[in-house]
Amino acid sequence: MLHFVIVPKKQKTDSKGIKFSKNVVIGIVIAVAVASLAAYFVINSSSNGGVPFFTPAKNNFIVAKYYQDSGYAFVSKSTTSGKKSPGASSVNPAIHITLGSVEAIHMINEDSDSGSKHNINIDEFNVHSRDLGYFESQAITFVADKAGTFNYYCSIHPEMKGSIIVE
Repeated sequence: MLHFVIVPKKQKTDSKGIKFSKNVVIGIVIAVAVASLAAYFVINSSSNGGVPFFTPAKNNFIVAKYYQDSGYAFVSKSTTSGKKSPGASSVNPAIHITLGSVEAIHMINEDSDSGSKHNINIDEFNVHSRDLGYFESQAITFVADKAGTFNYYCSIHPEMKGSIIVE
């Protein structure tokens, strides 16, 4: 006995995919990249008032340390002639800034001796970092929109304090 099996023909579909030219694809990629960069800068450039700004900030570096003879302190570190040449440092320093300038405080916890957490706060400019563990850092950008002398401090260790002088 002979058996025949009928195999159905494949049906042709008439669906046409959307086709883009090479130039259209490049244009879409560029538009997405520009939109992504703009969103990144808006998100990461908000000031103490919550309003974004697009000007570079002046960098101020503050390090939290523990000294066995004197205890907890903020230390400023600066570079005088390039990234690899450490300049002067001072304990609980006064930071001088210009009225209306955009400032960035870069706080680094280098307290390896006690292993304690530290933070930095400047109430008048709504600057408050999170509590930073050993070798953690945080940068906070703000506008120095008030003239005067203001305190910065660590809320965990009250002896850690300094002043910001806005002229």
